[in-house]
Amino acid sequence: MAVLSWWSDLSATSVVCLASFPHPTAVGGMTATSEKTLKALKEVLRIPGNGTCADCLLPEPEWASYTLGIFICTNCSGIHRNIPDISKIKSLILDPWDDEQIQFMRQNGNEAARVKYEAHVPVYYYKPTYIDTRVQLEQWIRAKYERKDFLEAGKELPYSTGYREGFLWKRGRDNGLFLNRKFILTERDGILKYFAKNDAKEPKASIRVDNMNATFQPAKIGNPNGLQITYLKDNSTRNIFVYHEEGKEIVDWLNAFRSVQFYYLQVAFPGASDNELKLKLTRNFLKEGYMEKTGPKQTEGFKKRWFSLDHRRLMYFKDPLDAYAKGEVFIGSKDNGYSVSANVLLGPQRGGSWEFGITIVTPERNFLFICETEMGQQEWVVAFTRVMEQPMSPQEYTVAAYFKHRR
Repeated sequence: MAVLSWWSDLSATSVVCLASFPHPTAVGGMTATSEKTLKALKEVLRIPGNGTCADCLLPEPEWASYTLGIFICTNCSGIHRNIPDISKIKSLILDPWDDEQIQFMRQNGNEAARVKYEAHVPVYYYKPTYIDTRVQLEQWIRAKYERKDFLEAGKELPYSTGYREGFLWKRGRDNGLFLNRKFILTERDGILKYFAKNDAKEPKASIRVDNMNATFQPAKIGNPNGLQITYLKDNSTRNIFVYHEEGKEIVDWLNAFRSVQFYYLQVAFPGASDNELKLKLTRNFLKEGYMEKTGPKQTEGFKKRWFSLDHRRLMYFKDPLDAYAKGEVFIGSKDNGYSVSANVLLGPQRGGSWEFGITIVTPERNFLFICETEMGQQEWVVAFTRVMEQPMSPQEYTVAAYFKHRR
């Protein structure tokens, strides 16, 4: 069968070359897109903004919503199928297109849709991309096109009131069982509380939002709506794992956290811009996975640990669902004497079963880790390098001093 690379002559600044598709003849008994139609679609795709998915920004969209006038990726097209009253989709290659539909796509497009449907997205709202979870993408798409949350300025949203109360399933620290717990978030106090019993007067824990992070972890938690909340307790990292049966509810909780954090940061840093404050809100871990580590003298045996890199904090756990980190390593900047290098260890050493080593050099000591694969080694080195290349903020110097004192 002949092959057509229909993006091959698009400019590199607008889109990337798409994979080859079958020649537009009969496909599965249906008449696929003609050469003339493909050419017309290709011209519309050249329009700035149309070369990436309108919802998750993945390059080379292969589908389109011909009722919304946007180009979308395969993953997002599956979500659009679930809102057929709002969005009807077609393949850019395998489905027939008429001139009227193509003209509609030309008159609208991704940029026009963003101007309309994302006109008043709150600064703190987490806008997911293709690297994020399905539940985040689905609620982002439904918020834009189905609920139309961002069409009007000043619209009160369920996560924008400064107060949120509800029940989440929380994993027990010791028994690992998920139990329904009451959570209360207040902007006035800047505190997230949860209660061991519904009628309890005092909370089991009070978490300050200024040192709290939240990130979706469906695979780790074993639930598509799983959320990991990380905070500092007595200057040690504490994790709690929660979920809700409804995707909208758990995404609303995340954006409620970010809303309260944003208010706190506005008060704490009155001269900072909105973009500067956004960088301090909840964030995904830069890298997670298993490595083996040895002790400070590097004479102890290597032990397998789960590592999470949260910007400058490298935390390690015996199990990914541990409540407390067994230890933490501060990752400073290269201007302050921090560096990372990859090295190969010859054969198992002191109980280690892997061979792809990483050495992190700090002003106080060196840390040696081992990865199972060369790819894993390279990914960790890239993540550490990215952190070390960033200059340290005044607040991070304070954290570094604490780590040095704790040793």
